[in-house]
Amino acid sequence: MDKRSASRLTVILLMAPLVVWLAAFIILPHVDMFMLSLREKVAPRVYTTSFANYGEFFGEPLYWITLARTTIMSVAATVLTLLIGFPIAYYIAKIARGKTKNVLFLFCLLPFWVSELVRTFGWMILLRETGIISNVLQWLGLVDGPVEMLYNDVTVMVGLVYTSMLFMVVPLVSTLDSLDDSYIEAGYDLGGNGFTVMREVVIPHAMPGIVSGCIVVFMLTLGNYLTPILLGGKDSLWFTGQIYTQFITRFNWELGAAFGFLLLAVSSIMVWAGLKLSRQTLSSTLAEG
Repeated sequence: MDKRSASRLTVILLMAPLVVWLAAFIILPHVDMFMLSLREKVAPRVYTTSFANYGEFFGEPLYWITLARTTIMSVAATVLTLLIGFPIAYYIAKIARGKTKNVLFLFCLLPFWVSELVRTFGWMILLRETGIISNVLQWLGLVDGPVEMLYNDVTVMVGLVYTSMLFMVVPLVSTLDSLDDSYIEAGYDLGGNGFTVMREVVIPHAMPGIVSGCIVVFMLTLGNYLTPILLGGKDSLWFTGQIYTQFITRFNWELGAAFGFLLLAVSSIMVWAGLKLSRQTLSSTLAEG
């Protein structure tokens, strides 16, 4: 075997586990889910191929309103996470020095040492009617009785932003770290103020990290199940809750598969639109992610 053939064989052997993993756990399940979504039950154990499940989705306002509401709230959570995460990432990458930088990054990482379920229960302990915040407000005399802060959209939004923060901060820190400080100093030397330097120098350089963080946060939020259901309650109208209901409660796997495929289609369209609007490519954002 010559050197070129040996090199090609090495690449094939290295890529083989990834290809098997993608085929077994990503491609085949989604193909099966799509085929399942096209099955219509016409009699016990008798199925036919049709788009009836998708027709049922568009024919029932509750379903598509829930999907639209979930998408809008996911976009809002992504924007809020970016607005909160960008100053944190900028401080860590460009202002903090030495051990301070490592400690701040560790503080961002610490909450993710426990599972999402534990983190969400932590918020429930804080915000419930008999929780810490309610007791403090009563002790300060700001309210007359217990205050229930769970089971509303604001609480869900707080939980989603908190759950996603690290996935926004990490790519932003990585991108901002690569920005040479001399470019920022040059911006000020040319007469720019803080806002101008941020708009003309920092944000354009950080755009791949911004897009990468937004894509990850949006997809995690759109597909989140625990946080919206636990903090928003059973009436939170989150689309993953509808999918769970069809699969587990009603055993309607065909409609659940259609819902799952629609959620995948919406997330793909939103990611494509985000890349087009930001004029970024998928390869550049993946490199930053």
